[in-house]
Amino acid sequence: MIKKAIIPAAGFGTRSLPITKVIPKEMFPIGVKPAIEYVMEEALASGIEQILMIVSRSKNLIVDYFDHSFELEAFLEKNNKTELLEKLNIPDVQILYTRQSYARGLGDAIRLGKGFVGNDPFAVLLPDDIIVHQSGSGLQELIEVYEKQQRSVIGLSEVDSARLKNYGVIKGKKIDDNLFELFDIIEKPKEHPPSNFAVIGRYVFTPDIMSYLETQNPGVGGEIQLTDAIKEMLSKDKCYGKVVGGERYDIGLEADYIKLINEIYHRSI
Repeated sequence: MIKKAIIPAAGFGTRSLPITKVIPKEMFPIGVKPAIEYVMEEALASGIEQILMIVSRSKNLIVDYFDHSFELEAFLEKNNKTELLEKLNIPDVQILYTRQSYARGLGDAIRLGKGFVGNDPFAVLLPDDIIVHQSGSGLQELIEVYEKQQRSVIGLSEVDSARLKNYGVIKGKKIDDNLFELFDIIEKPKEHPPSNFAVIGRYVFTPDIMSYLETQNPGVGGEIQLTDAIKEMLSKDKCYGKVVGGERYDIGLEADYIKLINEIYHRSI
């Protein structure tokens, strides 16, 4: 049922400065592929057929990466480098792009996809978070919950207490194995977080989330926060949180990024 996904990729990448002055964080290499390709592969493995990528004018590298390079392809074909040509295959999915003109936050980026979403439920995947799954995908776990509950589902991960101040943190009731009914969500709590379960960059939303995003005023950091829209939605409708299996890496953290590179390297040898 979930065939559409939004991938927001328009942020400044301030956590990874200074390199993000010139290289989008989404294009950070992990092995021989950029981070955003792993997210794209997860979307495809979960049955997504249409993707809207939210970019900014400084993110043309992303657009170019998922396009043909005719000169390179002609060179490889002329020199019978078939095995290299196969590495340039473009994902078999419809990819659309729209620009976020001003950096007004994740919530603003997602609401730019209102026309794309229409009346359909949809997924959101943040390229900051790479999930290495033994089988299936993190997004697929959320989709399975959505198919049963027909309500929005948010990906969760249990996080060390010291790191909770960097994430949205949920308050909820455990109703099944690794599944919560959510009551509240706090963006980057400075003290007394309501739980040890943080929101990670995987979501499945009903189209109703767009109406909540459209009425949001700037929140933390002067940005339109997705967390604020979810919080308002929780006051009127049910929403679930699913602790996602596999290992999650936040590539905005240098230690996580290096661990992920090592993980991918050891899997390839």
